[in-house]
Amino acid sequence: MKVLIIEDERGMALEMEDFLLKAGYLCDLAFTARQARQQMEQGPYDFILLDLGLPDMDGLMVLEEAKKICREASYIILTARGKLEDRIKGLDLGADDYLPKPFSLLELQSRMQAISRRKSGLKDNLVLLGDFTINLSNRTALYGNTDVGLSKKEFDLLSYLLLNKNRPLTRMQLSEHIWGGLSDDDYDSNYIDVHIKNIRKKMTAYAPADWLQTIRGIGYKINL
Repeated sequence: MKVLIIEDERGMALEMEDFLLKAGYLCDLAFTARQARQQMEQGPYDFILLDLGLPDMDGLMVLEEAKKICREASYIILTARGKLEDRIKGLDLGADDYLPKPFSLLELQSRMQAISRRKSGLKDNLVLLGDFTINLSNRTALYGNTDVGLSKKEFDLLSYLLLNKNRPLTRMQLSEHIWGGLSDDDYDSNYIDVHIKNIRKKMTAYAPADWLQTIRGIGYKINL
């Protein structure tokens, strides 16, 4: 999933980026409100992590503006501000969560996963998909006790479709969220088709995977 980190403390921003990259997220950085606006206008994000103490604009104003640009993103406020009214205002403006500094990066990841599950209607990190069990935490697809053996990109693709269950996603949307921003020259829908073919081949070796549907002329979706 694609994350925009808006944080003026470069050391903290880089630490979050390094942690989230290792956890399988795609990350962009912005150290000012101006940079954040430029990043948001270039492409969609699944998560925006927002520090309120930016040098060129109050973070709550950035949040209000960001909600108009990235309507589908989930927002987590990261700040050292302890005032209750700041938390309430941030949540009222549309933030999904509030994490006071200092915080654990593991807690940040856990909250991001909880928001993703809530928005996609999933109750926990274990999801039954036909005859398979998908574990979103340890990134495995199991048939009984057998690991199907999906590659990193294949699991990224499957989990993103799962988090958007019952919703058709275009090949471009899937490419952007798996590989990051792509120019028209770099885009090749065949990348996605090849990975989908591999997912189906590996999973149908154990059981039917008719929950993974091709939407002709559009892309793919998972039906649950």
